[in-house]
This record gives sequence, structure tokens and C-alpha cells, in this order.
Amino acid sequence: MRTSRSPHTSGRWRRAGSTAVATSALVLAGLGTAVHATAATPDHVSAKAVATAVAKAHVQYESACDATPKKGYAACNALRVTGGTTAFMEKQAALKGMTAKTLKPNASSASPTGYGPSDLQSAYGLTSASASNGSGETIAIVDAYDDPNAAADLATYRSYYGLPACTTANGCFKKVSQTGSTTSLPTADSGWAGEISLDLDMVSAIAPNAKILLVEASSSSMANLGKAVNEAVTLGAKFVSNSYGGSESSSDTSYDSSYFNHPGVAITVSAGDEGYGAEYPAASKYVTAVGGTKLSTSSTSRGWTESVWKTSSTEGTGSGCSSYDAKPSWQTDTGCTKRMIADVSAVADPATGVSVYDSYGSDGTGWNTYGGTSASSPIIASVYALAGTPGSSDYPAQYPYEDTTALNDVTSGNNGTCSTSYFCTAKSGYDGPTGLGTPAGLGAFTG
Repeated sequence: MRTSRSPHTSGRWRRAGSTAVATSALVLAGLGTAVHATAATPDHVSAKAVATAVAKAHVQYESACDATPKKGYAACNALRVTGGTTAFMEKQAALKGMTAKTLKPNASSASPTGYGPSDLQSAYGLTSASASNGSGETIAIVDAYDDPNAAADLATYRSYYGLPACTTANGCFKKVSQTGSTTSLPTADSGWAGEISLDLDMVSAIAPNAKILLVEASSSSMANLGKAVNEAVTLGAKFVSNSYGGSESSSDTSYDSSYFNHPGVAITVSAGDEGYGAEYPAASKYVTAVGGTKLSTSSTSRGWTESVWKTSSTEGTGSGCSSYDAKPSWQTDTGCTKRMIADVSAVADPATGVSVYDSYGSDGTGWNTYGGTSASSPIIASVYALAGTPGSSDYPAQYPYEDTTALNDVTSGNNGTCSTSYFCTAKSGYDGPTGLGTPAGLGAFTG
């Protein structure tokens, strides 16, 4: 998720940076290209080789919306690697005794090269966690503007990975405007389309039997995005993912009550992709703020290892102590007297990114590898859906705090410099960049 750094009373809301590695991507939630891997793949590549590969990767921000967003709006920036090789690509090529293929700017892949459904399910203990795979639940995705190819691209992704068809015809997929209309949709936008594809594909990967509701706001203003959240809840979604954000402002508490106070609904929000710093609506006390990690295969019993996602001083997962939002009762860290970001986390590093299919991107279409907390937010919303419908009066953001043993504690890495160490540096137990950790099954997401 990428977000505006100017107050959202004075800046357009950005999609939670989608980072795409050498394929089409948006500045929403980092998208990036990588070779398909499995948990059983041994880790044969040295840290030096991985670091070298990361250094070779060229990350570029593309914006299909305003370069300098207007006040009160989220910016439209997707992060993607447009040249060189990523650490993930370098590693997977080495495991196969091959040389990693250099990525060409604006190039899309003919086949997926990032993590797919089986990888993500393995990494987060979901392979046999829910026999229903989300059946009977509706997961909503809130984004701005229209992706005219959303249904077709979703079908391509699901077909490739052998997932059940999810179409309008079979009642699995529905696309509406912020007013609930299926015919009067917002203006199409190639910048936000990549974000939409990322969100839909991550829901498919984690909860393949769930229904998917895409609610498209008429613009990227907080008012319209907020109305889209309310519409998603009105239409029955108990799980709502938001991959956008902006700098905090004094208006946040009013936005909380107007758009995010929905007991009985698990609302997830990307923590941001610009490194250390609190953002909204991740700072809302009513939502689950989702940070980002670097996810790699390993020789551990889990088969995977994670650290804080940080690509550079200006790119990495968001975190921080809110300046405006009150601390929810279940959050007990003592260094921040107000709301602390994040609560939990999932993969977001574009160098170890997820595969996404998008045919309406601003440049380069086809298979992409994305990253950013725009990937981690829909992943966590979908894990909530696997865990079952929340209690009608519950705020599901509380659930992980009630069972921290069902999370993978992330203890290494940082997303910047801060005066209170855990605000920006991972440690045992709670920390800002990764919260309480990443899913290890469904226990931490069940009321």
C-alpha cells in the first residue's frame, strides 16, 4: 500500500503500494516478479547473493493519477521493479542451476513467477486450516475507480492455479459502485486496475471458495472510499480489505465513526509502503492494521522465514504511533499512548512477491509479481474469512491479541529510525512493523 504523505485533508489517497517486479504494476501495493517456489525448496543461496540481487533490482514508482495529489485524496502509485533481477528471482534460478533472467522495463511475463496460492497457504499454515476454504463467506475489496477487466483477469488467475471459477454468473463475483450499482460504475483507471487485480488474486489464493465483492469508489477521496466501505458492509460483507491510505490528520476520528466503526466486521487496512510512519486509515482503532514482511523459504520446520520488509529508507512497511486515534483497549504496548500500527502482518516485499494477473495496467500487462502492504491486507482479510464470521458485537482487530501463540513472531529487521525502538524495529513479541506476527493457522483470527 502506498499512501500520500500530505494530510489527507490536503492530499489524494494512494493505493497501498502494490509493487510489481518487472511486470505491469501499480503504485498501490507493491508488485514484483519472481519464480514460483514451494515450502519444500531448500535454501541454497547465500545472504550475500540475495543482497547482491536486491541491489541489482531497479524499483520505480509509476503513477496513473496525479503526481502531486490533491488534498483529501489518496495518491495512485504502484511500485514495481522494472529492471535487473530480484533476490527472489536470483535465488530460485540458483536452485535450478540457472541464471536469473534480467527483467526488461515495462515487460510482463507469459507465466507467473511469484508466490502462488500453495506457497502462501503453506507459509501461513492454511493448507488444511479450513476445509471450507471460505465457503459461505463474502470478502469485500474496496478500491477507487473501475477496472473493466477485473472479472476476466480474475478468471485467468484462478484458472491457471486450478481454483474454482468465481464469476458473476455463478454468484461468486460481484462488482459494484460505492452506491451498490452494477451498471453505473466509476471511470476506468489503469493505475488502480493493478491494485484491484492484486487484491482479487490474494483473496482467491487464501480463500478460494469465498464470494468476492469488489466495491469501486468514484474517486480516491476518503469520503468516497469510506462510502464504499459502508456499502460493502451494507451488502453483507463481514470481511473488508482496504489497500490505500494517507498521512494522519485531525479529521481521522470523525472518519472512524463515519466509515470504519462496524462491529461484527473484520476490516483490514494496509500499514503503508514508505517505511516508518503512521498512516490512516491503518491508525483507526476499529480496523486491523496490516504490516509487511519479507517471506523466504528456509530449512526450518516451518519451511519459511520472515523479517521486516525494508527495501530502502523510503520503501518498506509502515508503522508508528498515531497522533490522533485513541488506543484500543486490547492493545497493551506501553511506549505509545495512542493507537499503534501495526497489529499483524504478511508478505509484502516485492523481492519475494506474489503472482498477479492484470491486463489493464498503466504499462506492461500480463503476469506480474507484486508486493507492498496492498498484498498483505487482502491476505489477512481472507485469513479472517477462513476463521469464520466474527461475533456480531466484536471488533475482530482484537482477536490476534487474544491468542498470540497462533502467530509467527517476526523478530528481525526494521523499517527506519525511531526514538522508541519497537516502533520501527522487530523484536520478540509485539513490534510496530510486524505487529504480533504473521498467521500460523487460524487461531489468532477466531473470536
